[in-house]
Amino acid sequence: MFSPFFYVLKAKGLEVSTTEWLTLMNALNKGLCGASLTQFYYVARMILVKSEADYDRFDVAFEEYFKDFKYYADIPDAIKKFLDKPEVEQDHSNDELFKPRSEELSKEEIEGMFEERKTEQKTEHNGGSYWIGTNGTSTFGHNGKQPGGIRIGGQSALKSAFQVVGDRRFADFRNDKALNIRQFQVAFRRLRQFSSKIDAPKTELDLDGTIDATCNNGGYLKLEFEKPRKNTVKLLLLFDSGGTMMPFSTLCNNLFQAVHKANHFKDVKTYYFHNCIYAHVYNSPECDYGDWVESEWLFKNLDADYKVIIVGDAQMAPEELFHNTGNYRGPNNGLSGYEWLTWYTKKFKKVVWLNPRYHANVAKLDWLEAEQSIAGLIKMFPLSVDGLKYAIEELMSTKR
Repeated sequence: MFSPFFYVLKAKGLEVSTTEWLTLMNALNKGLCGASLTQFYYVARMILVKSEADYDRFDVAFEEYFKDFKYYADIPDAIKKFLDKPEVEQDHSNDELFKPRSEELSKEEIEGMFEERKTEQKTEHNGGSYWIGTNGTSTFGHNGKQPGGIRIGGQSALKSAFQVVGDRRFADFRNDKALNIRQFQVAFRRLRQFSSKIDAPKTELDLDGTIDATCNNGGYLKLEFEKPRKNTVKLLLLFDSGGTMMPFSTLCNNLFQAVHKANHFKDVKTYYFHNCIYAHVYNSPECDYGDWVESEWLFKNLDADYKVIIVGDAQMAPEELFHNTGNYRGPNNGLSGYEWLTWYTKKFKKVVWLNPRYHANVAKLDWLEAEQSIAGLIKMFPLSVDGLKYAIEELMSTKR
């Protein structure tokens, strides 16, 4: 009966092997899931999902396939009949009047109370606050107003029951998800490989060395230390600001904050541009006329070892990129935007472009002429977990 679920998982991008699927079927045959859909959820996820990055895909697939199932667990038939009622529209305008009792209890406490109610309850209850019922403030049942708790049948009114799947609790783990500030910080730690070790006493814990030494020592802890590192990475960060980048302002701010909170850089310089880089880059996201630094000044005063990260959606009109009069905000010193970008790639050894609207098949999308041309000049990556990972690897590469 679960065969279609296998294909739903595959359709959502989960690499489920035949061996893993047979293992799950074997777990079902041995009764490891009991009669609980919730238990099946955890067992299936444990067997089929290889990485936390796929938890969200699994939840989406699970919700899609089991969306018509109701949670009844081992509930007496009489109570099931009590709960078999059509949904009614709820008025939540006065929800603040209801004290969220379930939020004060642990999951284990609520489940224990639930088991007690199942054995005690003999009659139907609607609108109450204690028994398993409907339309009330009880911690158990459906179509009520009590946050948290266990939903049984019906549809969740407040979307907060333990048994609700598909609430996208693991969306932040996805490899293809746009980054938050913590994920930026973790990704930038890869730049530590650029750091040089100081000629000083070994005072910094060598985690990998400690693990190896402990294993070789029969499992008894043996600490290993190494010389501390000195930050040598210099970063030039250039943000596209305004216009079509407005929806990504929070994302860009997260990147800005992560960079400036990181301790992996010897120097960080941040400037802004609108649509394309020309003769000037701006000191603030407003890109005010005159509040700028000349690109030629950057070429003269920053050495070629600065790692350059350009963040933008490359959604400019072709004339803004290719015409020497395409810069309507200020002078461009007779060069087109494409020519200025070419100068940046000639000056600095490593330049990458992070694009929040990245198109993997842009080479075939002639209508995205600007993005297509820029991607041919500067290595472009999506502004996602994987995208930043590969961009960092490119910055770390010794190849020009």
